Amino acid sequence: MTIDELDVRLITLLHAEPRVGVLEASRRLGVARGTVQARLDRLTANGVITGFGPDVDPAALGYTVTAFVTLHIRQVSGHDPVAGLLARIPEVLEVHTITGGDDMLCRVVARSNADLQRVIDLIVEVEGVVRTSSVIALDTPVVYRVLPLVAAAPRHGPR
Repeated sequence: MTIDELDVRLITLLHAEPRVGVLEASRRLGVARGTVQARLDRLTANGVITGFGPDVDPAALGYTVTAFVTLHIRQVSGHDPVAGLLARIPEVLEVHTITGGDDMLCRVVARSNADLQRVIDLIVEVEGVVRTSSVIALDTPVVYRVLPLVAAAPRHGPR
């Protein structure tokens, strides 16, 4: 989907102030309320905007350890059954299928290194997981972000 500069300004505003209303957004952007609502509806319908929920910091909940765990799985019935079982583990935040020597990559959190062992043990118990390898994140100098990508989208257009 192609977005324009007004879409970029709207997404940037919503990112900075997720609780801003449509009327206030229209005032700040200098466009009609209906225009803002139509843009929001289009961006949501096309999957560009995927949610309006609060961002939650796991560390603030006591999960101060972040690790990336690669999984080698038995691919008898594909990735989906394993992913479904991994989704039942609350500390598993993301699961990606990947290329290379392993099959899946998980971002997980834990309360401590010892708790990370408990989480990895839960992952290893998942039917289909053959082995895991993990690395602990020491710091996050660049957090997950999409605004630079959003800002660049009108210049680069769809490929």
